[in-house]
Amino acid sequence: MDQSMTGVVDKRTPYANGEVAATYRKVSWRLVTFLFVGYLVAYLDRINVGFAQLQMQHDLGFSDAVYGLGAGIFFAGYFIFEVPSNLMLEKIGVRKTMMRVLICWGVVSACMRFISSPIEFYVMRFMLGVFEAGFVPGAILYLTYWYPETRRARVLGIFSSAITIAGVIGSPVSGAIMTHLAGVYGMAGWQWLFVLEGIPAVVLGLLVPYVLVNRPRDATWLTRREQDILDHHLASERGLNGADRRHTFGDALKDPRVYLLAFVYFAIICGIYAVSFWLPTIIKNAGVKDVFDVGLYSTIPYGIGALGMIFISRHSDVKMERRWHLAGCAFIGGAALVMIAATAGNLTLALVAFAIATATIFTGMPLFFALLTSYLSGTAAAGGIALINSLALLGGFVSPAVMAWAKTTTGSFTSGLYFLAALLALAGLAVLLCVPAQALRETGKRAVGEISPDGAVLEQPVLSDS
Repeated sequence: MDQSMTGVVDKRTPYANGEVAATYRKVSWRLVTFLFVGYLVAYLDRINVGFAQLQMQHDLGFSDAVYGLGAGIFFAGYFIFEVPSNLMLEKIGVRKTMMRVLICWGVVSACMRFISSPIEFYVMRFMLGVFEAGFVPGAILYLTYWYPETRRARVLGIFSSAITIAGVIGSPVSGAIMTHLAGVYGMAGWQWLFVLEGIPAVVLGLLVPYVLVNRPRDATWLTRREQDILDHHLASERGLNGADRRHTFGDALKDPRVYLLAFVYFAIICGIYAVSFWLPTIIKNAGVKDVFDVGLYSTIPYGIGALGMIFISRHSDVKMERRWHLAGCAFIGGAALVMIAATAGNLTLALVAFAIATATIFTGMPLFFALLTSYLSGTAAAGGIALINSLALLGGFVSPAVMAWAKTTTGSFTSGLYFLAALLALAGLAVLLCVPAQALRETGKRAVGEISPDGAVLEQPVLSDS
């Protein structure tokens, strides 16, 4: 191969920097883009109940408590079925797993238009959680089959930014559907919302066999040399980090640090769903009465949050530092929730506070999983990621329940936001006090010494001292 066409080749690797970067771009455009769209659709189907609430509560006579329980019970189904789903992915592969997940949750989401009572609402939300379980931890596990640790935070940042892009796109779209389709063919606007936002998941599920493959060696759209590049980087990382030790799911179950990490992610999830489920309501309470306008205003914090996720995640990769990035996001996000409570009656200040909260709390997701996937390997990664994710996603049940309780008993969301802010502060302290800095520094030194964030092999590792 002509080195003048591909760039300088480092003496410790047979691959030029340019072809390495081109290989990862090729993988990202195909796999990360597809998973990103899948997560965007998943998040829309998960939180569109926040917009549906603006009409559904009135039409069906649901109280804030009924809505809060229905919004949160999704995560009970998710909790029960997530670990089995991810362990099954290891056995049957990503294609069968993702097809099942996408098609089933799309059908259930569309069938939400038939609910007419609290019991039906609870059952459908529970089933949506059952069928969606496994998508996010499965996607995270799948990406570790393709990307070494030095690229993982930014890739996970792009993937996780789907939840903020879902807000940017979904908020005005949801508002427009509910405003302009209300009454069409005898269906309420919220019924159209569930139907139209459920169909894309089914379509994506049908596309899975044509887009996803289980491992780099199965990818016919990569050349043999491109497959070798991926295998070289992943094998080098496994050797350097000791990841060829095959941890079992039982090892993960017995590791107390797994449960500590689950608490950290639990707090992040509580903060995320405090924003996701209640942002439309808080904007409406600030004086915006038109549903479509509520959707437009909601795009502001989500748009800023998306930029924040990508920038902070990339900075974490460049510095190969996870602890302070993650803890800092938890601290600032908690402070932003306090700001939301203090500025809830002022639309401008509330949007500023929501933007800060979104940019920091949501960024905790990719930073957390970048840290986690460097800690777990083997079967422990498949089961451990799912275990932590499922335990933490109980925060999606706790958060709306706490907020609904606060609104019902006090007439405002203030006490609920203070409680969630305290959880985030504790999570930040847990990361700094209980996650071993030395171990992460050594992991970073080995990883960066092998492959730099831009795909080159470094002679001198560049690390943060944090």
